[in-house]
Amino acid sequence: MPLNAMPGHLIRRLHQLSTATFSEQMKAAGIDMTSVQFAALQTINDTPGLDQARLAHHIAYDRATIGGVVDRLERKTWVIRSINPDDKRARHVTLTAQGREVLHKAAPIVSALQSDILSGLSDAERAQFIALASKAVGLEDGFDPLR
Repeated sequence: MPLNAMPGHLIRRLHQLSTATFSEQMKAAGIDMTSVQFAALQTINDTPGLDQARLAHHIAYDRATIGGVVDRLERKTWVIRSINPDDKRARHVTLTAQGREVLHKAAPIVSALQSDILSGLSDAERAQFIALASKAVGLEDGFDPLR
């Protein structure tokens, strides 16, 4: 099978393009943020009271390494962590005012760059790609295999 017919290779290439596009757009906007950091900020914003373990689950990130992501967000003063009074081992993660501000600035940029990632596809093909990729990772009809 030729390399360019292998799903794994194509997914890796698409990930490279996605990451490069994200990085270029954030740099152009003067925002020091990775795509994982954006996903974390957006999820924290959308899910008040979230702890680190649930954050890892929501963004499909490894629980063992989510602490490093949150550490970096905390150093940037975009989030704060607090001890869950019901479970002293759990840490709640909350956006700071600065975190909300940077998310508000980044969100429209991230939304706009989505079409750049799939620029070779028509609108109908993009919709089909999203549907097929969602199905491939088990997200069709709201099913999340990580739940």
